Amino acid sequence: MNPEENARPSDFIREAVAEDLKSGRFDYVRTRLPPEPNGYLHIGHVKAFMIDYLVAKENGGELILRFDDTNPTKEETEFVEAIEDDARWLGIEWSKVTYASDYFGELYEWAQRLVKKGLAYVDDQTPEEVSKNRGTLTEAGVDSPYRNRSAEENLDLLERMKNGEFPDGSRILRAKIDMAHPNINLRDPAMYRIIHNPPHHRTGESWKIYPMYDWSHGQNDSMEGITHSLCSLEYENHRPLYEWFLEQLDVFKPRQIEFARLNMTYTVMSKRKLRRLVEEKHVGGWDDPRMPTLRGMRRRGYPAAAILDFVRRVGVAKNYSVSDVALLEECVRDDLNKHSLRRMAVVHPLKVVIDNYPDDLAEEMEAVNNPEDAGAGARKVPFSKVIYIEQDDFRETPPPKYYRLYPGNEVRLRYAYFIKCTDVIKNDAGEVVEIRATYDPSTRGGDSPDGRKVKATIHWVSAQHAQEAEIRMYDRLFEKENPEEGEEGFLNCINPNSLQVLKGFVEPSLADAEVGARFQFERIGYFCADSDSTRRNPVFNLTVNLKNTWAKMEKKTK
Repeated sequence: MNPEENARPSDFIREAVAEDLKSGRFDYVRTRLPPEPNGYLHIGHVKAFMIDYLVAKENGGELILRFDDTNPTKEETEFVEAIEDDARWLGIEWSKVTYASDYFGELYEWAQRLVKKGLAYVDDQTPEEVSKNRGTLTEAGVDSPYRNRSAEENLDLLERMKNGEFPDGSRILRAKIDMAHPNINLRDPAMYRIIHNPPHHRTGESWKIYPMYDWSHGQNDSMEGITHSLCSLEYENHRPLYEWFLEQLDVFKPRQIEFARLNMTYTVMSKRKLRRLVEEKHVGGWDDPRMPTLRGMRRRGYPAAAILDFVRRVGVAKNYSVSDVALLEECVRDDLNKHSLRRMAVVHPLKVVIDNYPDDLAEEMEAVNNPEDAGAGARKVPFSKVIYIEQDDFRETPPPKYYRLYPGNEVRLRYAYFIKCTDVIKNDAGEVVEIRATYDPSTRGGDSPDGRKVKATIHWVSAQHAQEAEIRMYDRLFEKENPEEGEEGFLNCINPNSLQVLKGFVEPSLADAEVGARFQFERIGYFCADSDSTRRNPVFNLTVNLKNTWAKMEKKTK
């Protein structure tokens, strides 16, 4: 899978890069992925990653994977390894892996340069005082009482901060810009804060101060010779600050270009909110198949190619927009329809006894593996006197235009025979628990020699040979189209039916399905063998439903 093999698209980012090369602003292209290793990648990251990757590849350039590990309170090596693994799964290639922490020494020296130039100072205000004095969109901020310390005093205090002499939160290093600037990001922004614990995942206890993202980001890009720093729109108002730093330092200046981030209906993209879902146990973990993380989507059975196709269809835009999750599901269907093997499974079993079928007979029916792929071949499926069908494939009193099984009606069993319902068995509660039927031996394979037609074909599994399996039926995690509304809104609209665990039956061959293997359960949907699956207890996750026109029709008649 090579994402860059798609027809080369055109958008405002690619046009800007082409113009920079043409004008001589840059004579090469180098981009970077700057993930913070404080969580797992989600589908929103895919758009940003693919823009960075493809812009570099299309221009014969290179991509650097640089981890923004500037906050030891949130970052773990586990996330570093997971991000690399997920990016490789997408087909992304990079020239090297770096870390913001690789540049801590040089970044500190650059901060000292600004202090010596009178463009940075140590502030003793409390975090609350700093926030209060920053001002508002309509009111200027208030200068810190420590703003005019001498360069010598600031250098001494900064060194002592670095050496761990002061407690957390007692001092910060700030850039000295303009407390009345209309862009609040330029009102003496923080550059370093004190963090004693925990130790950094790479540098241990060597550092007691850590750079803010707004300080490290642009400088790290400059240090690595990044030509195009491609960011989402929330960094647009930060760009003047990044440019101010680079101008004052008189160093290499990358070009930052912003684009609209990926937003999707029925989905939250905030890493903080995703972390709450995990930590408060609303989901089973970062890899829960209901999560928008790549770990969750991989476990659910989403192919990388389908996710990349979705991102390609969404495109690159400058304006805020929300993509419909249904488009992603359609991309998944398109891919799985071409590549997944067909199998028969019954998730809501209803027993059918074929009275005139021999008690001791078991036959093998030939079934197609994938009608979209002639090379996929065929398989043998066992058939016997007692079978299971889906409960929805029977109605004691059929509604209009219902052609499946009901008393007196004849249907085709896929790859097998015609059967006709002759009787209905109910329990004491009046629920249908068994169907009695007869079959026509001359219709083996699904056709009648006398030319009679049936209007419905249903799937089945042989009760004698079926493998019992756990079927996890997933739906959208949130009931609201925009679960991001309000700080607590996303927790208040969690779908209580987003996971239903069923006991069903599958073809015997699925007992040995490898973890991650994808199948179409005929007439139901696409499923993936879960990591919890064992030989004695196979587990399958619903990846995405097939389009169910009957369900829509029946809903309209109610």
